[in-house]
Amino acid sequence: MDNLVTGDLKNIEHLFQLSNFEFYHHDVSKFVHVPGELHYILHFASPASPIDYLKIPIQTLKVGSLGTHNLLGLAKSKQARILVASTSEVYGDPLVSPQNEEYWGNVNPVGPRGVYDEAKRFQEAMTMAYHNFHGLETRIARIFNTFGPRMRLEDGRALPTFIAQALQQKDLTVFGDGRQTRSFIYVTDQVEGIFRLLFSDYCLPVNIGNPDEMSLLEMAKEIIELTGSSSKIVFEPLPIDDPKQRRPDISKAKKILDWEPTVSRQDGLNKTIAYYQELFESKNY
Repeated sequence: MDNLVTGDLKNIEHLFQLSNFEFYHHDVSKFVHVPGELHYILHFASPASPIDYLKIPIQTLKVGSLGTHNLLGLAKSKQARILVASTSEVYGDPLVSPQNEEYWGNVNPVGPRGVYDEAKRFQEAMTMAYHNFHGLETRIARIFNTFGPRMRLEDGRALPTFIAQALQQKDLTVFGDGRQTRSFIYVTDQVEGIFRLLFSDYCLPVNIGNPDEMSLLEMAKEIIELTGSSSKIVFEPLPIDDPKQRRPDISKAKKILDWEPTVSRQDGLNKTIAYYQELFESKNY
């Protein structure tokens, strides 16, 4: 189910041939009805890139609040288990590192990023309220920076932007001095962690990310090297409230889910770069 405001049917066209797959073109911020039995709901609906949620701030707030409310209600009526996709952005610009699940965060609720951060914090609160008050089976995944094939070229996040710029021999745009850090996890590792969380017995938030921390300047240099690009690095002012650090403490995921990332950053980057190279060659974007 997707309203395709940031999605693309091309990403799932291989699924349409499956007899047990159905696609609903729908906005979960409006009433949601799914006929028949429903055992699991995975709520990932939300813009997740600053470019998107700065462009559609009210829709971002609505999908985290009304959309979450609708899907929790659906889960309750169907007696289904629901997993909600939260985010490392609930930690805001953190004052501790690494960030563990007990850290409450440092978020500016009225800044430009607040529409996403607070929508996700509200989502977590409402999910726990349904768990505690209605006894609903809930799971909360706090997702850290994830990358891999099928990310949009105009996504606005660092990795697809760097790769697209490098492949086109354009200057790589680094904001601030580039010393702000991120911890990137390859998509297949992320999916495995989420899958294990869904089938666990743990209802409180769990960080799903890669503790391999690096600066964005280091990442830009690595992508230039891996693509063999002649691009240079240019610096632009840091956006408001851009977090200076991201590094998950995944002790809980290791203990409860017996999970940790297995794909190296270089392997993940090579696969992602190959996808974009093919995209540029086919001009299918």
